[in-house]
Amino acid sequence: MKNRVTIKDIARMANVSHTTVSRALNDKSRIRNETKEKILAIVRELNYQPNFIARSLVMRRSRTLGLIITTIANPFYTELALGIESTARSLGYNIILSFTHSDLSIEKESIDMLQGKGVDGIIFSSAHMDDPNIVRLAEEEFPIALVNRRTYHPMVKERVDYVGVDNILGGYLAVEHLIKLGHQKIGVMGGSSESSVGFERLEGGKRAMEAYGMEPMTNYFLEGDFLKKSGYQGGMRFLEMGHPPSAIFATNDYMALGVYQAFIEKGLKVPEEVAIVGFNDIEFTAMKGVELTTIGQKKYEMGALAVKALVEKIEGKRIGPTKEIFLEPELVIRKTCGFYLRGYQMESRKKI
Repeated sequence: MKNRVTIKDIARMANVSHTTVSRALNDKSRIRNETKEKILAIVRELNYQPNFIARSLVMRRSRTLGLIITTIANPFYTELALGIESTARSLGYNIILSFTHSDLSIEKESIDMLQGKGVDGIIFSSAHMDDPNIVRLAEEEFPIALVNRRTYHPMVKERVDYVGVDNILGGYLAVEHLIKLGHQKIGVMGGSSESSVGFERLEGGKRAMEAYGMEPMTNYFLEGDFLKKSGYQGGMRFLEMGHPPSAIFATNDYMALGVYQAFIEKGLKVPEEVAIVGFNDIEFTAMKGVELTTIGQKKYEMGALAVKALVEKIEGKRIGPTKEIFLEPELVIRKTCGFYLRGYQMESRKKI
């Protein structure tokens, strides 16, 4: 077996110092173009592969990021992770993925595992509103970024970057749309109350009702866990009510599909008899036969921005206040809300 080619071998062949070779490989200045081209030609000829372990020991970086999400079962996270992985790779970082299943003890185990592997930082899409694991990392000033979900602790807000959609506005847009279609009895299939996205989307929906002079009916607010099964169970509970709602806002698409399934199984026509609006605009909700009206958010861009913010912090390229980035949600009108059946002309929205 041939011995591994090293920087010293390349330096000897190019008749330069190993520091000059390192500068050429890292595209640093203070090296003549012809010298650089000579070195790179030797690198290509020998098919040199850098020793990333040795490099990480010198630079005290592993060029690896951790990504902690709740579950891969929800298609939203698949699309978010694509933006994170692709952007990380373009910046020269690898990703180690871990799941929490919404359990804080598992989240802590994931953090310990990732730190044990020497990751340079961690991106969280699993944060609880009151998350002691994230508070601890913020206290230690370990590089982290939050995406989609956030923690409301003041220290976290001061020290940790966050990227997400404007969930309050998104919830407002969803419920406002149903109100404009003439619905007075609007049910909400909410996500976990421990999640900022569940809380904020519900808050947005309540604000829409208040803005249009409607009294929120608390018995029409059900809590799920953002998975399809809880949406299905919620759909069945709505149908068991003496006066079930005529429209449902589900705070994510996966639960909306579960509600949809429950209604179809019980023989209800969507949207003729009951309207449904979701949130996230996951890819297959646009498919013919589904065509879910939803609140869209830029999942890929959200993930990309979180990676860039974290890498800036790791590499010391940004000094100053933390970033808090809110992307604009978009009402995506398809067939499940009944808009195209009724042909309503939508007014400009009232202020939140």
